[in-house]
Amino acid sequence: MELPELSGKVVAFSLTALPVCYALNHLSELSHPLGMAILSAMILALLFVAISNLAQGEISHDPLFAVFTVFSFTSLIDLFIALEEDDYVMGLMEFYTREREPYLRTAHGIFSCYWDGTVNYLLYLIMTGAIAKSLLFHNPPFWVGNLQPLHPCTHLKDQESCQFLSISLRKRYRSLGLYWLGSLVMSIMVFVPGNILGKYSSELRLSFLLNIPYVLIPCWAGLHLFRQAKGPAGYTVDMILEEHKKGLLQRPWDLALFIFLLLAGLFTIFRGLVVLDCPTDSCFIYVYQYEPYLRDPVAYPKIQAQFSHIGASMHPHTPYPYRTPEDVWSFLFILNLLYAVGPHLLAYRCIRWPAFFLCPPTLSQQEKNKKNH
Repeated sequence: MELPELSGKVVAFSLTALPVCYALNHLSELSHPLGMAILSAMILALLFVAISNLAQGEISHDPLFAVFTVFSFTSLIDLFIALEEDDYVMGLMEFYTREREPYLRTAHGIFSCYWDGTVNYLLYLIMTGAIAKSLLFHNPPFWVGNLQPLHPCTHLKDQESCQFLSISLRKRYRSLGLYWLGSLVMSIMVFVPGNILGKYSSELRLSFLLNIPYVLIPCWAGLHLFRQAKGPAGYTVDMILEEHKKGLLQRPWDLALFIFLLLAGLFTIFRGLVVLDCPTDSCFIYVYQYEPYLRDPVAYPKIQAQFSHIGASMHPHTPYPYRTPEDVWSFLFILNLLYAVGPHLLAYRCIRWPAFFLCPPTLSQQEKNKKNH
């Protein structure tokens, strides 16, 4: 299996987060909160300026390259926060989390930082690598003296192979981009309302406004990604029509996913009743004997995010009365894991076998294609 290429520029750029964190941690002890908020915003602005000068070609080809690069920098900062809160490193972000964003010290905040610093960070590196590589296919060949043209298609047998690689790369980038978009949006949808509604609402600082880009940029990035060409799916009209004729019982994958989504929806409604203090015996037993974490006053568990929810319900930073009891830990872990894996299986099914979701071309489109050929 071919490993995805990573962007060396982005890796080197993101690693500068380590000295920046160390310097800010010591400066923050001497600075006013407003000054630190302004300084943090200025650093983000300088990062955009720096990457704009270092990667002009990639950014002009796809402006999301700059967004992914800056976010890779902030992802490593989140990773340092999580590692410091779990006592793996020291002296990087302690003062910032204690005085500026104390909600990051909660179990949910720690696992959100772990997710952003690992999964999202890897996605940023892969997507920027894909953008940089697609730039080679996008630009025409150029000559150096009497040498052969420097272009990735030079080493391929024909232009059709080059076109196939370009389409494959574009489809992979678009799929990863949509996965990242869903990951970031769901994280923000839990994190921001949880901070406003939970017990840390009275401790919000100006630094909380730094979350605004994480709310606005995904809106623009989503529109940009959805406008990306999907590329040909490789299915003929007859194959699409044949797939549309199949009933649900003739599609075992879809039947299993339908049952899962139905059960997951019912379970979600049940959890919603639990966090709304439903007085029924089943809700009372569940919240006290199975998932007491749903009662944690930080409010994150009431809004949900599966990776952080599973980890935070067992983390030492969660008060003991709200942690998952040891005797039901395995049951709750498997239940929540299935709850998280199901949507991934649904996404895999849509990408791997998309024929059922494709619309067959209309008669006018078919006639147009015949004329072109």
